[in-house]
Amino acid sequence: MDRETALKTVKEHVKQTNLIKHMLATEAIMRRLAVHFQADEEMWGLSGLVHDIDYDQTADEPERHAIVGAEILKSLGVNDAVVQAVLGHADKGPRLTLMDKALYATDPLTGLLVAAALVHPDKKLASLDVDFVKNRFAEKSFARGADRDVIKSCSEVGLELDQFIALGLEAMQGIAKELGL
Repeated sequence: MDRETALKTVKEHVKQTNLIKHMLATEAIMRRLAVHFQADEEMWGLSGLVHDIDYDQTADEPERHAIVGAEILKSLGVNDAVVQAVLGHADKGPRLTLMDKALYATDPLTGLLVAAALVHPDKKLASLDVDFVKNRFAEKSFARGADRDVIKSCSEVGLELDQFIALGLEAMQGIAKELGL
């Protein structure tokens, strides 16, 4: 599945604008990580773009999240590696590959970075730096939905927290206009 088809499919399944922005942010970070790891940028980006494709459908049944998404993706002929990463990001399957582990850690990072931007005086990703984000990361009451332990699992792909935040921030700053930040 190419990106254009994937984005169209996401927009058919997901109606919440902020959720689509989250998926775009996840795609951007996954693409940046793929470049860093000299991996398949298209496949990594696709995993980020489609990882929550079933979120609207499973909102009332969170235990089915990613399982329904995997079914949708399989029916569309999406690469098995992407399907596996989607399942793994929601603890519905093992995280075996670098891409699986990267998607798992990236998912909550997007929320942390958006929240950090929104509390910054100018509310722009461009104004953030790693120190600002790390200070917010240390505040337990800040962006509670951004699971710190999951973000710290970036160590499983060989990245230090500072480096992971820097790569994520760089990726999201690159699509800040699309994210409205």
